Amino acid sequence: MTIQPDSFLYQHDADTNVATVTLNRPDRLNALTFEVYDELRQTFEALDTEPGVRAIVLTGSGERAFCTGGDVNDIIGELHDRDYQGLLDFTRRTGALILSMLRCRRPIVAALNGQVAGAGAVITAACDIRIAAEDARIAYLFTKVGLSGADMGASWLLPRIVGLGRAAELLMTGDFIDAAEAHRIGLYNRVVPKTEVRQEAREWAERLARGPSFGLEVTKKMLLREASMDLESALAAEVEIQAACMGDPNFRESFDAFVAKRKPEFR
Repeated sequence: MTIQPDSFLYQHDADTNVATVTLNRPDRLNALTFEVYDELRQTFEALDTEPGVRAIVLTGSGERAFCTGGDVNDIIGELHDRDYQGLLDFTRRTGALILSMLRCRRPIVAALNGQVAGAGAVITAACDIRIAAEDARIAYLFTKVGLSGADMGASWLLPRIVGLGRAAELLMTGDFIDAAEAHRIGLYNRVVPKTEVRQEAREWAERLARGPSFGLEVTKKMLLREASMDLESALAAEVEIQAACMGDPNFRESFDAFVAKRKPEFR
């Protein structure tokens, strides 16, 4: 499948095996539209099996914002005119985007180039690694507009990243926290100067792309699956999947590289 979205930018670097998805509405702080939601879901579903893609960078155009959530004019205003079934159709579409990101086998690195809010904050939580600019403050704004903080999987994702107490605070108050605080509580993996955020994220993606794809795929999948398992079930699943990984050529390559005192060249 050739990935050619209309509502945002897409680039595939065949040399590094890194795909870059760039939200491209800087004049609207990269706010989401119905079309962006749908095309993002379709793109992450396609990236799950796209040849030559081993890692993904997700970022936003401009310097002011990564993503500020649903566009007030293009989404929020229209929702007030929908009946319950129409509203349910929309919320299902937003949840489907998050699921497509979590199910995508490729590691997703977020480059947070500015403000992160609402749905943009949940999309951030669905990424595997979050690299943020020093001014990338973040808020789960849903309760600020009379909605539940449990939106798009936020009440499942966030406690697993920052713990239940911090998640309750962020989701119930809807308050912004700055990048330093987000990093301190574990929501951001790294905070770097604004001019370096995209390059730092790309370096992380390239590093992951050079890694053992099957091993990384399994790690991401098991982090998701084991969230609903007890310890005994998790251990049983891990022993089976690790045995399968030991049969993967990359395991042999790591051994051969160690013996030859060279860097491994993972498939």
